[in-house]
Formats: sequence, structure tokens, C-alpha cells
Amino acid sequence: MKGTARPGLSRREFLAGASALGGVAIASAAAPMQITTMAPFEKLPPYGNNTLPAGVTPRLVPNVNGLTVNMLEAGVQGRPLALLLHGFPNLAYSWRKVMPAIADAGYYVIAPDCRGYGRTVGWDSSWDADPTPFLTLNMVRDQIALVYALGYRRAELIVGHDQGQLMATYAAIVRPDMFLRLTTVSGQGAAPPSFPFAGTEPTPAYSAAELDAEFAKLNPPRRDYQEYWASKQADDDMRHMPQSMSDFFRAFYYMKGGEFPGNQNLTPLRPMPTAREAAAENARMPEYYVMRRDRGMPATMVTYMPSKEYIANCTWFTQAECDVYGQEYNASGWTGALHNYRHRRTAFPENIAEQRTFSGRTIDVPAQFIAGKQDWGANRIAGGAEGAGKTGYTKFRGVQLVDRAGHWPQEEQPQIVSQQLIDFLKST
Repeated sequence: MKGTARPGLSRREFLAGASALGGVAIASAAAPMQITTMAPFEKLPPYGNNTLPAGVTPRLVPNVNGLTVNMLEAGVQGRPLALLLHGFPNLAYSWRKVMPAIADAGYYVIAPDCRGYGRTVGWDSSWDADPTPFLTLNMVRDQIALVYALGYRRAELIVGHDQGQLMATYAAIVRPDMFLRLTTVSGQGAAPPSFPFAGTEPTPAYSAAELDAEFAKLNPPRRDYQEYWASKQADDDMRHMPQSMSDFFRAFYYMKGGEFPGNQNLTPLRPMPTAREAAAENARMPEYYVMRRDRGMPATMVTYMPSKEYIANCTWFTQAECDVYGQEYNASGWTGALHNYRHRRTAFPENIAEQRTFSGRTIDVPAQFIAGKQDWGANRIAGGAEGAGKTGYTKFRGVQLVDRAGHWPQEEQPQIVSQQLIDFLKST
């Protein structure tokens, strides 16, 4: 409580104030899994293991909505701000290659390890942790607090990759005065879910349970990867994987990258009227997305590990860079990343309830979508990547497709993505 009492505060007033905050204080004291110190990382090399480009440096920022945030920065603080948010299972590190060019264009660029990830601390890493801190709106508050902590009242651009797009999109919805432009990467942004209007509510053609039952009937039996990542099995699997963490990330990046054979010549999934037809349509995707029912993700990645020749010749994701992800996830664990996956999915009721606060709101800042041409993640909905932005936006500026890129365009083709972001900043 140091620093919280004003001069002359009576004992009665002090106790009343402490009682009001007691839930937070007691929760912190009673949570043995609370990650509050940098101890897990003290024996590690500096963030990035000397693979960061010149001009990109790590920094710790304390007192950010209960967190000490680890972030990367480039450029001169005081210049216009650009904020880059990573997805699952990534880190601030995933933006390292685009940051120098944006900084050279005259911006101060930051990329945090988001709550639950990397070297950012101040969150509960137990599986049964309170989900509230990981809901969308608190994750947006993390970004508002970080911007304020750095002495800014607005960001010229907020960018969100994969699940980071959810934070970025809601930042633009909730605070368009603060986040002036929006770019989503690999995951399309959308307007908030809505309450029924005038007594009408769209009814899905089939339920998730019905689709799962049809997945189980496929040969071989399958299941949806999102349901897997939201399960306790995933947390257990990631604690006891048969391969090294670096090998896991090598196969994971390869399988979702632009060079993987299963990602070539893809066509977007088509909407289907029945669960049976939808299961067969989804089975066109690689086994990362529609997994074999008897395999967890580590076992799936063992099956798709690329050759030693590929690894030796992979210039966009060197072994040293791969090892950074392996090292950081060994230190932080996966539970925080899985909190984000479990509790910010559209299937999580508390998250939907929060988002419905903004029923009827549109995305009213200039916005664009960047996607790899070889990315199934951008093609799992009707119309694929090129169908983005048709509803829910009032100032959508278009879709930028990146050839020879899968789910990681900012790492696979950083020069192209950097230029797309800079052009967007300069033209809006």
C-alpha cells in the first residue's frame, strides 16, 4: 500500500480504501502462480539473442495496467507512434524485421510482448486463473496504458497480427480518437457481435458440437485446431512435448508458412449448409487446422518437421531466430498464450458479452488488411482474404496480398509488409 495514502488520512478512511481494493490485493497474495518478477529470464541472453536488427532494442516498461511490459522499440521516442501487436503463438520479436523501415520513415515504433507472453510479467500463469484479465477489453486497456506510460495520447497506427488483430480492431472501435489507423494482418477484423435487433437473431446452420461430430466421422477422424488449443490437453501437451521447443517452432512455422506444399494453390473455403458438408470442406486444409483426432499439436509437428536441407537453407527464419522462440517459450511456458486463446475466442461467453457492449458500432478509422497469398488462416471464411472489409467498416482502404508468404508475412516478406504499412500511413 506504499504511496497510496494521502497526508492526514484517518485509520478508518485508510481501512475503507484498502477494503475496496482488497479483492485485487488478496487475489495477488493468494496466487502462487502469479508471474510478477523477471526471475525466469534472468539467466537468459538479452531478448533476441543478438538477432535483432540494428536500431531495434528491448525495453521494460513498468506500471502498465498491472504489468511490467517487455517491448521492442525502434526510432526516436517523441516522433509519431506506431504500435504493433503480435498473435498466437508469437512475441514482440515477430515484428523485428519491419520496425527499422517504419522508424526510418519518421516514426517511433513499439511492439510489446502481450499479456501472457514472453518476458511481460504481472499475470497469473495457472490454468484455472481468473479469465477476466485476458478478455478483449482488458487487453485493449493494456495497450492504452502502454501508450500513456510512454508519454503519448495517441498512436498514428495500430497493427494486429493473427489474434493481435482482435486487440487492434477493438482498440480502433473503443478509442478511435486514440488509435487513428488500423491494419490487421493474417486475421480479418470485424464489427462487434450484436444483440438481437427487433426480436430477430441469425441462427447458424449447425452447432460446433454437430461439426465436431462430423469431424470425428472423417477418415482419419479429425478435430478443429481451435477446440484443441482451448483444451487442458493442449496445456499438458506443451509441457511434455517429444521434441525440443525449437524443433516445435521450426515445424510450426514451416507448416503455416508460404513454402509448405499444403498451402499452395489454395482456394477459400466455401460456406456449407450442413455440418457434414462443412467437415468435408474444412478437411481440405492441412492437418494443423483440422487435426487428426488422436494427435496433439506436438505430435502433429513431429510428423511435418522439414528436412535438414530446408532448415539449413531457410533464410527468412534462420535457426538462430527459431531458437529465440524456443528459448522464450521454454522460460515463460504456454499457459499464458493459451489463456489468450481460450478466453478471447468468439466462443467464450464472457468475451462475447463484453464485445456486445458495442453492438451496432462500426470501425470508423482508415483500415486495411494484409494477408499472405499462401495462408489458409486468411482463407477459412467465405470469400477468403479478398472478401475482407465489405461490412463493418466505413473507411476500408483495401486488401494487400503478399505473394510467397503464408501466415507470417511480416517475417517471410518484411520489405513488402514494411512498405505496405508506410504507404498506408502516408496516404491516410
